[in-house]
Amino acid sequence: MLRCLALSLAASVALSGLTAPTFAAEPAAPIAAPPPPNISVLTAEPRELVASVTVTGTLTPRETVTVGADVDGLRVRELLVDEGDEVKAGQVLARLETDMIDVNLARSASQVARAEAAIQQAKAAITEAEPASVEADASLKRTRALSDKGIVGQDVLDTRISAAATAAARLASARQNVALSEADLAATRAERAELELRRSKAEIRAPTDGLVLRRVAQLGQIVSAAGGGLFEIARDGLVELDADVSETALGTIRKGEPAEVTAAGGIKSQGEVRLVSPRVEQASRLGRVRIALPKEAALRVGAFARAVIETDRSTGVTVPRTAVNTGPQGDFVQVVSNGVVATRTVTTGVSTGSAVEIRSGLQAGESVVAVAGTFVRDGDKVTPVPVETLETAEAKR
Repeated sequence: MLRCLALSLAASVALSGLTAPTFAAEPAAPIAAPPPPNISVLTAEPRELVASVTVTGTLTPRETVTVGADVDGLRVRELLVDEGDEVKAGQVLARLETDMIDVNLARSASQVARAEAAIQQAKAAITEAEPASVEADASLKRTRALSDKGIVGQDVLDTRISAAATAAARLASARQNVALSEADLAATRAERAELELRRSKAEIRAPTDGLVLRRVAQLGQIVSAAGGGLFEIARDGLVELDADVSETALGTIRKGEPAEVTAAGGIKSQGEVRLVSPRVEQASRLGRVRIALPKEAALRVGAFARAVIETDRSTGVTVPRTAVNTGPQGDFVQVVSNGVVATRTVTTGVSTGSAVEIRSGLQAGESVVAVAGTFVRDGDKVTPVPVETLETAEAKR
């Protein structure tokens, strides 16, 4: 029975080998590697960049000259200019009444004439007294000699002494009268000169060429030397832009830099930085810049204006500002060459709102990642996708 069981198992095994054959395993298909990611690149181009600072402020005269009266108590008789008129140095702006001055001048003229006549009269008296005094002295000398010899008496000598003294006194008086008359004449002439000066100041004149900004004087007004100005003049008619600048921007502005100024109404003028304030206001943290402008009638004092000051200009390899990032080693760009990203440290130059000059570390024609340091790292493989040039991109702004 055991032998029959063994034969049965052997038959089962043999049948099993015939009905369940084994098959060899087929090899698996290879999985394709994903393509490198697309990355926007832009070609570095040689280009001129202009850095600038925009400021706003008020148009103001470069220098204001206040013109007032140098006399007191005179009334304005005539006004010859008005606000907005251009004037020349020495030009009469207004005239004051001089009626009382003219009366005093006429009186002074007669006083001068009388003083001059008194001098002539006193000099004539000297001319008459001098010979008489000389003759009296000579007669006294002769009489004294005769008296010493006993030829003439004492009474004759006394008479000669008295005559000589009288002649000398008359001469001295005549000379004193001349001195007094000359002093009177000098005083009268001084008074007349003062009147003439006062009359000359009755004409209010422009001290300089310029533009009349303000006229305070009114017809009939009584002026005073301490009463303030009658006119305000912009010296030479020159107008400037007085602008406030942040302390950070102030450090980039230099005297002599060009500026384009746009005033109200779109009026444009080419100016130049004339003054950069050496101090910053502590409260506002603002400094002042003065931009000189050409003489133009269209520029109105007090008007608002905006200026773009050119602070730097350079021609060199240029990339978008977004293509430059900053790391521990300084500024860098990411260059794409043969589909591989490489980080390069660069030295930057002139920078504008949208572009940066690369002075070293990058050559013109090389491709750089448009936005550095955001999507890729050094050594990454990428598929570069060129984008529009910087110049085209800015032209669309």
